[in-house]
Amino acid sequence: MTKEIILTGDRPTGKLHIGHYIGSLKNRVEMQNSGKYDTFIMIADQQALTDNARDPEKIKNSLIEVALDYLAVGLDPAKSTIFVQSQIPALAELNLYYLNLVTVSRLERNPTVKAEIAQKNFERSIPAGFFTYPVSQAADITAFKANLVPVGDDQEPMLEQTREIVRSFNSIYGKEVLVEPQGVFPPKGSGRLPGLDGNAKMSKSLGNAIYLADDADTLKKKVMSMYTDPNHIHIEDPGQIEGNMVFTYLDIFDSDKQKVVELKEHYQTGGLGDVKIKRYLNEVLEAKLGPIRERRAEFAKDIPAVYDMLKAGSQKANEVAEQTLAEVRAAIGVNYFD
Repeated sequence: MTKEIILTGDRPTGKLHIGHYIGSLKNRVEMQNSGKYDTFIMIADQQALTDNARDPEKIKNSLIEVALDYLAVGLDPAKSTIFVQSQIPALAELNLYYLNLVTVSRLERNPTVKAEIAQKNFERSIPAGFFTYPVSQAADITAFKANLVPVGDDQEPMLEQTREIVRSFNSIYGKEVLVEPQGVFPPKGSGRLPGLDGNAKMSKSLGNAIYLADDADTLKKKVMSMYTDPNHIHIEDPGQIEGNMVFTYLDIFDSDKQKVVELKEHYQTGGLGDVKIKRYLNEVLEAKLGPIRERRAEFAKDIPAVYDMLKAGSQKANEVAEQTLAEVRAAIGVNYFD
């Protein structure tokens, strides 16, 4: 039976946090271990450079951190192809061909790009590479003929852009060379893990994240600083659980759902202090993150071996992408000397 092909990945702009784990990494490991998929996992360093070109050291240093996080959570190079985007020359050439099939006005209408441009305050000083990165993503996806792409809900416009490029290419050049991808989205209602401070987004830039690499003391300090109910001043006061990050995290990470229900009831009626529930949450998170942290430390003892893993994965990915590129060149007719 032919396996479905998955492409997914992350930008190396820092260590990965528990929002990444809940939002994508955990699901990737489950899909990888199911044996149903041919999985490609890309560390998107070229995409990260589109808005970090003046700080290349950040990308270089983050590359190994992301690789360690991957291995620590259970992504296995024997089951998944883990590779580095910049080491696949075919992706840049595919991107060049696809740029000719997309208009500037179409890129300007992409909701995800518009939102990110506003978020980064680029205004009219938009790096061209950033503006066109939906086309680069199309190259990444189609190079491996991925038909499934695990993404967040906000990335659906990017996938639609890829599908449009696929349709245009296959129609113009008269050959069904490229494959239309479909998104694999988080379960409805799962949403994005909020930050420790109650901000809707956990992120490096906001300083409100728990990282997979955090040691036990750092984890405890961060949990004890979490936003709860500012009006819950005395232990005997009734507390509010809506918007209370401790209970938001318990809902997600604690497998003992009955205990969470009981804690909520106790907190709402009064008599349960913030310190006590934070200590309990810390125990829950430590049980989840402790083993990940230990595996990460083991892999970190042999960084050259991690680079060797990335090199081997990149070589394997390069062979696949080169085959797709050959088909694309043949369809366009620029394979003059073959």
